[in-house]
Amino acid sequence: MTHPVTFLREDGFGIALIDNPPVNSLDPATTDGLIAALTAFESDPALKGLILRCTGRTFVAGGDIPGFDVPGYSAAALNDFLIRLEGQSRPVVAELFGSVLGGGLELAMACHGRVAAPGTRLGLPEITLGLIPGAQGTQRLPRLVGFEKAWDMMSTGKPIAAAEALDRGLIDRITDDLSGAARDLALSLAAAPPRVSARKAAGDLAAVTALAQAEAAKKPWSPALAALARALPAAAGDYAAGQALEAAEFAALVPSASSRALRHVFKAERAATRIPGLPDGLALRPVQSVGVLGVGTMGAGIAMNFALVDLPVTLVETTPEALARGMERIDTTFAQLVKRGRLTAEAAAAKRARMTGSTDLAAFATCDVVVEAVFEDMALKLDLAARLGAICKPGAIIASNTSTLDVDRIAAASGRPGDVLGTHFFSPAHIMRLLEIVRGRETSADVLATWLALARRIGKTAVVSGVCYGFIGNRMAEVYMREAEAMQLEGLSPARIDGVVENPAYLGMAMGPNRMLDMAGVDVGARTVIEWIAGGEGPQHPGYRIVCRTMFAEGLHGQKTGQGYYRYQGRDALDNPAQAEMVAGLAAGLGIARRKDVSDQEILERLLFPMVNEAAKILDEGIALRGSDVDVVWTAGYGFPAWRGGPLFMADEIGLDRIVARLDHYAQVLGNDHGDWTVSPLLRRLAAEGGRISGWQAG
Repeated sequence: MTHPVTFLREDGFGIALIDNPPVNSLDPATTDGLIAALTAFESDPALKGLILRCTGRTFVAGGDIPGFDVPGYSAAALNDFLIRLEGQSRPVVAELFGSVLGGGLELAMACHGRVAAPGTRLGLPEITLGLIPGAQGTQRLPRLVGFEKAWDMMSTGKPIAAAEALDRGLIDRITDDLSGAARDLALSLAAAPPRVSARKAAGDLAAVTALAQAEAAKKPWSPALAALARALPAAAGDYAAGQALEAAEFAALVPSASSRALRHVFKAERAATRIPGLPDGLALRPVQSVGVLGVGTMGAGIAMNFALVDLPVTLVETTPEALARGMERIDTTFAQLVKRGRLTAEAAAAKRARMTGSTDLAAFATCDVVVEAVFEDMALKLDLAARLGAICKPGAIIASNTSTLDVDRIAAASGRPGDVLGTHFFSPAHIMRLLEIVRGRETSADVLATWLALARRIGKTAVVSGVCYGFIGNRMAEVYMREAEAMQLEGLSPARIDGVVENPAYLGMAMGPNRMLDMAGVDVGARTVIEWIAGGEGPQHPGYRIVCRTMFAEGLHGQKTGQGYYRYQGRDALDNPAQAEMVAGLAAGLGIARRKDVSDQEILERLLFPMVNEAAKILDEGIALRGSDVDVVWTAGYGFPAWRGGPLFMADEIGLDRIVARLDHYAQVLGNDHGDWTVSPLLRRLAAEGGRISGWQAG
C-alpha cells in the first residue's frame, strides 16, 4: 500500500505531498501522513518553511465522509494537527488548485499563507451533508472573510471563485506558478507567520446572528443550520472556546437522522455511476457533435444541455414554422440565462452559434449522438427509429427520449439495437439534474458507458434503469398517483392530500401529487395512462385512474387551462368545486363509500408505502441495480427531500417490518382484488431479516 503523504525537501523547504486519489480526501491515513510530515519538518530546523502540495486534479477536496459512519468516529486527531500546524514558528503555505472544499479549506486556513491557481474554487459545503465544518472552519472562516460572507458560504454550501477569495482575504495570491509563489510567500511571512486564530472577525455580529437564527427557524428539519447559527457567533470570542463549541455541535450532528440521510444521498449519487459488467478502461465512442430531433419544450431543453458545454448541435423539426418556434424558445432561454448572470452575452452568443436547424433528417448523417425527443407516441417513435437507423452513420448512438415507452421495441425498429438506448430527461431539461439512462436488452456496453460520461459532461446526475413501463421514477409515481386518486374517491380533497405531503412533519416535498400533476399537465399524464391501458400492459379494470382520465376528457388539464385538481387565479391554487363534484359522481358510480375517518398518517402511508413496495418489485426484477439508485431518482428528479434520504432510506428509518404490516393491513381493510397491496417477496424477506432496502444491491 502506498502512503498518501510523502515528506520531501525542495529548495530549502519541506514539502508535504498529498497523493490520495481521486480527490485527496482527509481520511485517517492522510491525516496520519500529514502528522508524520509535520514531525519530519519540525525535526529539521534548517528548512525555511513547509509547503502543502497535492498531486492529481485538485487540492484536498473534502474530509473523511465514509469515516463518519464508523462507530466512534472522531475528528480530534485532525483538529489537534491543525492547531499544531498553525502554531509553527516557520511559515506554512498551501498550494491550492481545483476544488478546495470542506476539510481541504479547513486545512488551508490553518496555514499561514495560501496561493491559488486560476479557476480554483473554495468552500465549506458541510451543510449539504447535514453537518457544520468540524475542523475549526466555523471559527477560522469568519476571521478571514467576515461574519456575513462566512454565514453565506457555510449556510448555503456554495463555493466561491479564486478572484472573490482573493478580494475577501481568504487567499493571498492567484498564480500560474504555484510552487514559485508558495516559496516567495513563505519567505515574505518568515519574520512573523500570521495565525488566523489570532485575528478578529469583522462584520455586524448582531445582524448576522439574527439572520442565522431566523433562517434556522424556517427550516426545523435542518438541525445543522441551527448548530451553525450557534457556532458562528462564537468566532467573536475566545478561539479555544469557539473550537470546543464547534466540536460539540459537529459530534452531535454526525449521528443525526438528517445528516445520515444526506450522506446516504451523497454516496448514492456516486455509486449510481458504477455499473456492474462495464469493464474498466472501456473505450468510449467519440462525441463531438449531437443531433436533437424535435424542438418542442423538451427537445429545446435537451439541446441546451449540449450547447452549454460547447458541443455543436443540429436540431431537426418537421416544418420551418415548428423549427422557428423551437429556435425562438432556445433564444428566450439563452436570454434568461444572460439576464440572471449565468452567462455573459458574448458566451451565450457563442454557444447559440453552435446550434443549427434543419427540416431534413439527413442533417443527422454526421452526428455522433442523436436524441429523438418527439412526443410519447409509440408508432411515431418506431417510424423515426427505423429512419434514424438508416440515416445515422455507423457507430453513432441513437437515444430515444421517453418517460414510459418500451425502449427495446424502439431499438429493434432501428435495425441496430446495440447503438440504441433510452433517455428520460426531466423538464426543464437544461435545469433538472436527473437523467434516467435506459439500458435496452441489446444496448452495447460502450454505448452505455459513453452516455454515462456524456451525462457527467452536461452536469446530470445519471441513474441506469432497465426497460419497463415508467422505468424507475414514473413506475413508482404511478402507484403514488393511484392512491392519491383513490383517496379522493373516498372523499378527501386534493388540498388535504397535498397538505400532508408538503408538511415536513410527514414528508416535506415541495409539491403534493395533485399540484404536481396540475403543473405538469393532467392531459400529459392521462394520455400516458390511456396508452398504457390500451396497449394491454396497464390495469384493465374500469376504475383505474378514472379521476385523471375523466378530468382529461372534461378539459380539466391543470394550470394550462385554469382548472385541474385546483382552480387557478394566476398561480394561486384554489379549491375546485367542479372537480370535487366530478369525483363525487365517479365515486357514486363505482359504489365507493365516502369516508370521514382518514388520518394524516393514513394519507402518508397510502402514498409512501406502495411506492416502497413498487420499488422492491423494481429491484427484484433487475430494473434498478441497487436500492440507493431509487433514492437518487426521487431526490434528484421528483423533489423528494434529500434530508429524508429518499423513499427507501425513509422506509428503512420507519422500519420495513412496520411497512409490511401496514401494507397487509390496507389489503385487508381496503380490499386487494387487483393486487395493489400485495407485498413484494423481496420487501417481505428484507423485513423478516432486518435488512435495509436502501442498501440492497443485486448479486
